Amino acid sequence: MPPALNAHSQPVGHDLPNWTPRQRPPRTPMQGRYCRLEPLSAARHAADLFDAFSQAPDASDWTYMSVGPFADAQAYLRFAEAAQASDDPLHHAVIDLATGRAIGSLALMRVDTASGVVEVGFVCYSRLLKRTRAATEAQFLLMQRAFDELGYRRYEWKCDSLNAPSRAAAARLGFQFEGVFRQAVVYKGRSRDTAWFSIIDSEWPALRAAYQRWLEPGNFDAGGGQVLSLSSLVEQGASQAQETAGAA
Repeated sequence: MPPALNAHSQPVGHDLPNWTPRQRPPRTPMQGRYCRLEPLSAARHAADLFDAFSQAPDASDWTYMSVGPFADAQAYLRFAEAAQASDDPLHHAVIDLATGRAIGSLALMRVDTASGVVEVGFVCYSRLLKRTRAATEAQFLLMQRAFDELGYRRYEWKCDSLNAPSRAAAARLGFQFEGVFRQAVVYKGRSRDTAWFSIIDSEWPALRAAYQRWLEPGNFDAGGGQVLSLSSLVEQGASQAQETAGAA
């Protein structure tokens, strides 16, 4: 869509005459088919989460995180207590519905209610959660909250530009790569170039359909393997959206 022109014939963004600031994300659970997201509670979740994170053979899962690794359960409990008290980031525990245990966490953060922008971050997935249906569904549930429940316009993903698994995850989930902010952050005594990704509200309907189709039990064979990959469904949805826009 070409930009609008103002009274001085200058290109400007299109008006949003009905726009109003969004509400902040609430502290309420989100229920899925494979997992439930709950606002992080140190008392309810810290022991399960530390146990889940301890399944890893080394500390490599924490390399690109601004926190961790945690030496013992008490160290993680102190982090969980601080995370519980935070409104931004707003941390959520990922509860495996098959076991009832917390096996990972993630957060909504950098909430900009005036512009309708929010970021998903602090994605701490244990080895019990990675590469499972619940791992994808947890991301989907947060997106549903941002776009469908709260009406946000933009949903962001940022990571260390050297974090190849995180960049691959963003692409698989349908985020669009926007570029690298050089020397954007200092963490753990290191300089970080930050890769930026986003989903905007006009892209969400096609992505939502792709997620829903991928998460259907019928998309998995008797051994638990996927029939259709999420990447293929995301690409198919994007192509259909482009065709629809072109026809209009």
